[in-house]
Amino acid sequence: MTGGALTAAPAGHAAAQAAPLVPRTAGVAAAQAAGPYERGPAPTDALLEALRGPFTTSEQAVSPLSVRGFGGGRVYYPDDTSQGTFGAVAISPGYTASWASISWLGPRIASHGFVVIGIDTLTRTDQPASRGRQLLAALDYLVQDSPAAVRSRIDASRLAVAGHSMGGGGSLEAAEDRPQLQAAIPLAPWNLTKNWSGVRVPTLIIGAEYDTVAPVATHSQLFYESIPASSEKAYLELNGAGHLFPATVDTTTGKYMVAWLKRFVDDDTRYEPFLCPAPRGGAIEEYRDTCPHT
Repeated sequence: MTGGALTAAPAGHAAAQAAPLVPRTAGVAAAQAAGPYERGPAPTDALLEALRGPFTTSEQAVSPLSVRGFGGGRVYYPDDTSQGTFGAVAISPGYTASWASISWLGPRIASHGFVVIGIDTLTRTDQPASRGRQLLAALDYLVQDSPAAVRSRIDASRLAVAGHSMGGGGSLEAAEDRPQLQAAIPLAPWNLTKNWSGVRVPTLIIGAEYDTVAPVATHSQLFYESIPASSEKAYLELNGAGHLFPATVDTTTGKYMVAWLKRFVDDDTRYEPFLCPAPRGGAIEEYRDTCPHT
């Protein structure tokens, strides 16, 4: 529930993150015809696990005085203008937290070919439903009112949401409220609502084995199970991690967030082998999915 310092990841978390994952290859997908939204080189494990992707990025502050419906934040976007427009992602922090608590996600995701807005919420105690509305307001700002240097880079038909804790619960709210979204990624999501049978947006839920704030048995797993099997979905549980795992740079989180966004926002099938068959080992305690993705 909180983005503040309630729990810390156990010491074993760092060791788990350092363990190698089962190698993935993109050979089959790379041989398929290129899609219209493919951006950047063919993916590899090394590329997805690096601190930055293939695109250089710029960023701009978003003043809360210049927007409606959310509390401002920061926008990150690729410098490249030669490959067409990019998909866009809005990300919310957790309860009591600001965007700064998970800000590493901004340049990490943007450098793989996305426009990212990390939001600050109207108040730090906003509940998930409010955070969901704020995520959608932030996407609307990007495609309608952001500076031309940002707006011109965005494909308004390819939008996604993500968030941590109550922000993760908010991303589920946003996905249910706006089924036109292309992807949602709740991180250690917290929400009093347990049934998300109305979600049709491809959703990757990342939970933490030792989360005592939003325990996976009563949050992430229930949320995943309630999303219909007819909707694309996956559940990744981090081995040895606690509720605050998104507050520090996490290779596994970054890798699979990018792979999911690439697969469903960009419809880039080169990333399918990183998701199907299910990744195993190392930092991953458990992975469930609806493979093969269509």
